[in-house]
Amino acid sequence: MSLIVVVTLLWLVLFAATLLGVSVGLKYLETQRRGKVTGMFRAVSSQTESGDTVILKESEGRSLESLQARLKNTPVVRQLSALIEQAGLDWSPLRVPVMMFLGAVAGLFLASFIHVPVFRQFAMLAFALGLGMAPLLYLWVVRQKRLAKFEEQFPEGLDFLARSMRAGHAFSVSIEMLAEESLDPLGMQFRRVFHEQNLGAPMETALRNLTTRVPILDVKFFVAAVLMQRDTGGNLAEILTKLSYVIRERFRLKGQVRAVSAHGRITALVLTILPLATTLALTLVAPTYLESMARDPDGRYLIVGAIAGQFLGYFFMRRIIDIKV
Repeated sequence: MSLIVVVTLLWLVLFAATLLGVSVGLKYLETQRRGKVTGMFRAVSSQTESGDTVILKESEGRSLESLQARLKNTPVVRQLSALIEQAGLDWSPLRVPVMMFLGAVAGLFLASFIHVPVFRQFAMLAFALGLGMAPLLYLWVVRQKRLAKFEEQFPEGLDFLARSMRAGHAFSVSIEMLAEESLDPLGMQFRRVFHEQNLGAPMETALRNLTTRVPILDVKFFVAAVLMQRDTGGNLAEILTKLSYVIRERFRLKGQVRAVSAHGRITALVLTILPLATTLALTLVAPTYLESMARDPDGRYLIVGAIAGQFLGYFFMRRIIDIKV
């Protein structure tokens, strides 16, 4: 295999791993930024933790039940369980680390058959890291798509609840009707809310479980509005109608922001793809041009510096064009 092709594959693996790391880091910063708003919602919620009352049976393999019972209270397993549930998959929490380990072993096995004269140990680590993080990347992508679809359906669901309550139905009955009439994932999530409270859980607990399964700011606004209305009174149908209007207006503002930042996003995409395309073109036109640079001791450090600069450039461009609404 040509050296330039190997270096290009290594660059792709490293870049994919960096994209995942940057995405997770940005999500963490966004969670910290919304901490104060979440605290306001907790103030109007009941004192019972959402994890204390579990009505529905969890999807766990029988052979792993005893082991998961001992590990379910650890922070890592709790985060993995939440990620899997938010993605809408029926995986066991222990399945993810096993798949990550097998992916890392496969990456090391694949790298052992590829001759990389430039930083061979680093290349093997990069392959192992890239394939090892693939299950988490898949979960993250599925989760983001599912949450985006729920967020798109949510305003219509609020309007449905408001119309149902104006027609004289109780809130719990409106929840059941919404679950039956809506498509997934909106219908499935509200179906779980109805089943939990129908089987004996307080409505407050069922709604707080909804915010755990669907960690979207709009859902927290909805739960806070319902709980405050139950404590203080008021026209819940009117509150939900206004909340639906606010969510739609925020979507409209998001569209305007994306239109304004389209030039920056396209520029970031071009600047990210251009070095890779240039490398592939030089490999086809002059295969020995870059190979001589890779064999030179100083050229190797230049290659590493170029890759690091590419990662830093992507990070700063992402921070510039990622406008919060």
